[in-house]
Amino acid sequence: MSTDQQDIIHFIYAEAALIDAQKFTEWLDLYTEDALYWMPLEFDQTEEHLTTSLMYEDKLLLTVRVNRLQGHRTYSQKPRSRCHHLLQTPEILEINDDEVKTKTAFHYTETRNDEQFTLVGWVEHTLKRASDGEKPGALKILRKRVNLLNPEAAHSNIQLFV
Repeated sequence: MSTDQQDIIHFIYAEAALIDAQKFTEWLDLYTEDALYWMPLEFDQTEEHLTTSLMYEDKLLLTVRVNRLQGHRTYSQKPRSRCHHLLQTPEILEINDDEVKTKTAFHYTETRNDEQFTLVGWVEHTLKRASDGEKPGALKILRKRVNLLNPEAAHSNIQLFV
């Protein structure tokens, strides 16, 4: 395995660790300005604009969610939700000069008070090397698609990020 592939795998594990540690500002910094976070409502859904999704958020909406989660007046988060990601080793699907595509199977558990639920599926990341900013060449998330095994089911409110 090349160093580049190891860096990609490490990046995906590090992203999940930031969410689990509730370091949402640092997590948000992993996203490009034109990033998209998508969780389809249908299994194998291909259309994202004309079909309802569980989540379809650009960087602005992700920022709003992060600000809400960190707010002192977010009473629905007292006590705060917690989560844990269990990831399989990411599979690197494609590497080219501009983008990297990966697929990672996961089990995600979220809990608050005495309620707990688990989601299972796989995440498809499209990563891009930063061309400017503080760390040129650093990996950034251009697109994150969260595919649930059972997206059509009635799910609890997902408070954090899968």
